[in-house]
Amino acid sequence: MAQTSTKPADFNRALGDARKQAVGLAGAFTDAAQDVYGQARESASDVVNTASTAARKTAGSFEQATRKMIETRPYTAAAAALGIGWLLGRLHRPL
Repeated sequence: MAQTSTKPADFNRALGDARKQAVGLAGAFTDAAQDVYGQARESASDVVNTASTAARKTAGSFEQATRKMIETRPYTAAAAALGIGWLLGRLHRPL
């Protein structure tokens, strides 16, 4: 009879050990997930900052190029604006 009483105790001990290991794995998984989330957040922030800087530079260079073209070639700029306006107007009417 002594053997029957030790089997449930061994089973309970093994179950307790498995539970501790599962809790430890869950904690490790949670820590890893938080690290990955933090890295992804930092990377996304870096991408947004880089894209924002590039957009500002591009908009500034486009503005400067447009201003230079208007100042140096006013008739060409007016003709280009007239052509673009005509094309945009044609988009709203059927051919």
